[in-house]
Amino acid sequence: MLQKNDQFVGEDVEALLVKSPRRSIFKAISRSVAQILLMGLVLGLSYLATMRLVETKPAIEKKPVFPAVYTVATIRTEARSHQPMITSYGEIVAGRSVELRSLVSGVIVSVSPSLKSGGVIAKGETLLEIDRFTFEGQLREAMANAAETDGKLEEAGSRVKLEESRLQSAREQLLIAQSDMKRIEELRARGIATEKQVEDRQLVLSQRTQSVEQSEINIQAEKAKIIQLKAIADRFAWKVEQSRRDLENTRLVAPFSGTIRSSSAEVGKLANANDIQVSMYQSDNLEVSFVLTDEQYGRLQSDKDGIAGRSITILWNVGGVDHFFNGSIDRIGAEITSTRGGIEVFGTLDIDSQEARIRPGAFVEINLPDKTYEQYFKIPDSAVYNSDTVYVIENGELVERKIAIAAYDGDMVLIKEGLAANEEVLTTRISEVSAGLKVRKESDPLPSPDRNPKQKAPNAVPAEDKAS
Repeated sequence: MLQKNDQFVGEDVEALLVKSPRRSIFKAISRSVAQILLMGLVLGLSYLATMRLVETKPAIEKKPVFPAVYTVATIRTEARSHQPMITSYGEIVAGRSVELRSLVSGVIVSVSPSLKSGGVIAKGETLLEIDRFTFEGQLREAMANAAETDGKLEEAGSRVKLEESRLQSAREQLLIAQSDMKRIEELRARGIATEKQVEDRQLVLSQRTQSVEQSEINIQAEKAKIIQLKAIADRFAWKVEQSRRDLENTRLVAPFSGTIRSSSAEVGKLANANDIQVSMYQSDNLEVSFVLTDEQYGRLQSDKDGIAGRSITILWNVGGVDHFFNGSIDRIGAEITSTRGGIEVFGTLDIDSQEARIRPGAFVEINLPDKTYEQYFKIPDSAVYNSDTVYVIENGELVERKIAIAAYDGDMVLIKEGLAANEEVLTTRISEVSAGLKVRKESDPLPSPDRNPKQKAPNAVPAEDKAS
């Protein structure tokens, strides 16, 4: 019995195992269909609710659309005389500098405490001194030689005086001998004197004549020696002056008040002649060097005031502090600096000892007045489009004008032609600017709210931007 029941249960289980996959598939399909139907029902209800909301929404009154009108700033043109400023950049240079050399050789025995880079030196101050011993000896020797020559000159002069005295006596004796010879010849002619007496007188006359000639020759010889001694004396006098100068040159002094750039002098160092010992520049004689473009140079040259003497202002910014110096253009460079793109110009600085803190090599800004432009219009640079176009306002619309820029003055431009006096020039930058664009000035009243939409009403900003 139990066996039959077990067999019956086994057959029911096998039957159930065979039928379960079909049931699972059916349940899955039924669940999917139910979900789709539910989704469709939700979408349908949502659509109906949306349509209901759309149909029942309140009506919104449409605002009238005004044309785009821009509120702008303008400037009124007026022809006047203008003198813009030219801004350039350059550097400070020393107007007067010198490299001092040792004029004599010797050992340096003393050096000024201020003889170092950046040291301030007064005019005439001793920078260094070379041992004087050798040069004092040379001076003494030269003076001794000069004194010896002077003594020889005095001796030669005394001999000349002595010979001149002898010559005077010899000439007197010669006159006596000549008178005696004349008398003896008369006596001989009368037969009173003998031939022997005549010959004796002739011998005496010859001796006296020879004495005179000898004295004259001695005097000439002594005078020639005097000339030689004077030449030697002159040479020794020059030697004395040279020795004195060499002795003075043992002290190297500052030729002017200034600032030391560099120095190689040290106590105990052997200084050779012509060696550079000190380099310095004059502190109160500084210049500024800068470059003008060819166009700027041409304008200034054609101006009635020219270039030389034109006033300039120098700005030196150091440590965030501005220092201003006045000056004037002194001269134009000797050559055109093509590598720097223009003409080099030098200007002097008006500074005193209290303002001498500026140094050569400082980078500075230079401002100088440009040429004078008679009867030109001056407008902001922002009013110019494409470097040759401006817009003026006529009857609330922009009108295009072609112009030519004559010069710049900071953020302003000077215009000669293309504009007329008393015109309103647009200065506000508009990206979509064009002729015919509707604009209104800031001083114009705002449009009335009940104005007809078809009328051209000005707005502070474009209408589209205001509606948004």
